[in-house]
Amino acid sequence: MVDKNLFLHNLAVVSILKNEGPYLKEWLDYHLLAGVEHFYLYDNDSTDNQAEVAKPYVEAGLVDYIPFPGKAMLFPAYEDAVKNFKFQCRYMAFIDGDEFVYPKVDMGGGIVEVVDEILSHDPNAGGLSIHWQCFGSNGQEKADYSKGVLERFTRRAPKDWYMPPNKENPNLRGNCWIKDIVDPRKIKFFHCPHAMNYFEGFYSVDANSKPAVGATPFPIVTERIVINHYHTKSYEEFLIKVNRGRPETSNNWLVKETFELQDRNEEFDDGILKYRAARAKNFSLESFDQKFSRMAEALIENLSEAGLSLETALTCRALSTYLIKKFPNDAVYWKICEENSLNAILNSLNKISFADARLLIRELPNLLSLPYPAVKDLRVAALNIIPQLMNVMRVSGMWKDYAELDYIQDLLKLGG
Repeated sequence: MVDKNLFLHNLAVVSILKNEGPYLKEWLDYHLLAGVEHFYLYDNDSTDNQAEVAKPYVEAGLVDYIPFPGKAMLFPAYEDAVKNFKFQCRYMAFIDGDEFVYPKVDMGGGIVEVVDEILSHDPNAGGLSIHWQCFGSNGQEKADYSKGVLERFTRRAPKDWYMPPNKENPNLRGNCWIKDIVDPRKIKFFHCPHAMNYFEGFYSVDANSKPAVGATPFPIVTERIVINHYHTKSYEEFLIKVNRGRPETSNNWLVKETFELQDRNEEFDDGILKYRAARAKNFSLESFDQKFSRMAEALIENLSEAGLSLETALTCRALSTYLIKKFPNDAVYWKICEENSLNAILNSLNKISFADARLLIRELPNLLSLPYPAVKDLRVAALNIIPQLMNVMRVSGMWKDYAELDYIQDLLKLGG
C-alpha cells in the first residue's frame, strides 16, 4: 500500500458537466464537507454560468476546470483524468452533477474513512461500488432555484427498488445501479459509467466488502454508504435534462415518458441534510502549506527506504515532478528526488505483478522523457518485461492487448 502522505489529495471527484450552473455550488460545497479535497471538472460545451460558478473554487485551488467539447466525451474525460492525475489522488470518485455521495455509518465520518475501512478487508479491492438511492420530484412541476436540491427533494424510492427490462420499459432502472470510488492506479479502461475495468487481479467490492460484479450488482447495499441520485428533480428540470443530451453517447434515450417511471417518492429521507449539518460543525480544509510539508516529508522518508514497491516508486516520481514545476527555485533538490525515484523504479522491477507491469508500461512516456542516465536502463528493462507480458496474453487469448504491446515494443526498439 502506498503511503497516503505522498498524495496531493486523499479523494478527488472526476465529473463531466454540461449546464450545471444552477446546481454546481451546492454539489461542490456538499462534497467538500463530506471529505472530497479536489475536483477535476470537464466542461462539455456548457452555455450557462457553470464556469462562473466554478471560478472561486478554481482560484482557491479546489477545482481543475477543463474545457472538453464534443459529443460522447464522458469516457475520454475519465481516461484523461486517470492518465494525468492518477498519482495526485489516493482515490477518485467518478460521479455526475446530480449524484451526492452520502456516508451513513457515522455522522462525523467522511467519505474517505468509510472507503478505507471497507477496502481494508480485501487486498485485491481496487475500488468501492456504491449503490444509488433514486429520489423523485416531491410532486414539484416547476423548478425552484431559490432552494438547494437536497432541501427540495426529500422523497425517494424504497431502498431495494428496481425495474427489470420489459417490452414497455427496455432499460433496467432503479437502485441496482452503482458508481465507483477507486484507486485510479488500478484502472485499465472505461467501457461503462457504472463499472470499472481494472488491471488483472483487482475488482470492485460493495459496501459489505464483497466482490461487486458489473454495473448493477445485487444485493442492493445501502446501510453504510449510498449515492443519492436526483435524476428527475422537478418535471421542468427533467425536460431540460432531456434536451441537453447524454455525455457518454450521441444517442439520447431520455424521453418525457420516462419521468413517470423514474419519479419515485414513496419514502421520506432527509438523512443527507442531517449529515451535511453535522459535518459543517467541524469543517476545515488542509492548507497547501500543510499539504506541502506532509508530502515533502513523506517523499524524503520513502526514498530513504530500500525495496520500494513499483507503485510507491512511481508515485514518488510523479510527486517529485510536480514539486519541480511548483517550486522552480528549488528545482535542483526536487530533481535529485526525481532521479532517486527513477532508480527506485528500476530496483522494484526484480519482482513485479502483472498489474504492476501494466502500470509501468502506461507510465513509460513520462519516464523515458526524463534526463537521467537510468532512463537507458529502464528502456532495456521494459523491453525485457514486454515479451513476458505478451506470452501471458498469448496463452490467455488476450489478443487486443497482445497487439498493442507488440506496437509498443517496436517503438521502444526504435527509441533505443
